[in-house]
Amino acid sequence: MKRLTRDQMAARVARDIPGGAYVNLGIGLPTMVANHIPREREVFLHSENGILGMGPAPASGEEDWDLVNAGKQPVTLLTGGAYFHHADSFGMMRGGHLDICVLGAFQVSQGGDLANWHTGAPDAIPAVGGAMDLAIGAKRVFVMMEHQTKGGEQKIVECCGYPLTGIGCVSRIYTDLAVIDVTPEGLVAREWVEGLSFEQLCEMTGAPLARAATGTTA
Repeated sequence: MKRLTRDQMAARVARDIPGGAYVNLGIGLPTMVANHIPREREVFLHSENGILGMGPAPASGEEDWDLVNAGKQPVTLLTGGAYFHHADSFGMMRGGHLDICVLGAFQVSQGGDLANWHTGAPDAIPAVGGAMDLAIGAKRVFVMMEHQTKGGEQKIVECCGYPLTGIGCVSRIYTDLAVIDVTPEGLVAREWVEGLSFEQLCEMTGAPLARAATGTTA
């Protein structure tokens, strides 16, 4: 079994973002998705600090530190892109104007509950920030994360043990092992990495997992 690299995960998420979509990329791992959207596909990338029309990360040495995303990483701006007030940005997020948001997570439950802002660790993120606004405001929520923690603990669980960001908000989960849909009937695995059996995937997942009729290795 060979797990997907972070770039491969980002590329897999990018495949599912349609042309014309307005998409927020959360801080951390999801920001890598911008580097994998095909140039011929017009996608409008949003950052909660007040940017619409972000492009891929700048080349080394070409960073403009006055142009950063919500995670304070340097970004580029495509032709037609815009800057605006933070309040206007949150109006977009809360008003249902985003088609998709891509967020990281500490845990996702079988019902699509999201926990991505606090673990209780001393160095944990101090506040939920805009994540809860994105979780309830976007039409679809994609989660991008490793399937398990570095210690081997399951991150897809029956019930989240960390404080929730949003309830029943997650549409699809992308991990280094699989693509899993959250449905009214429960979690459904759409694809998984080569060399990993569906049974092994179930053992590594902390909630019941069904196999899609078209389920296959990635």
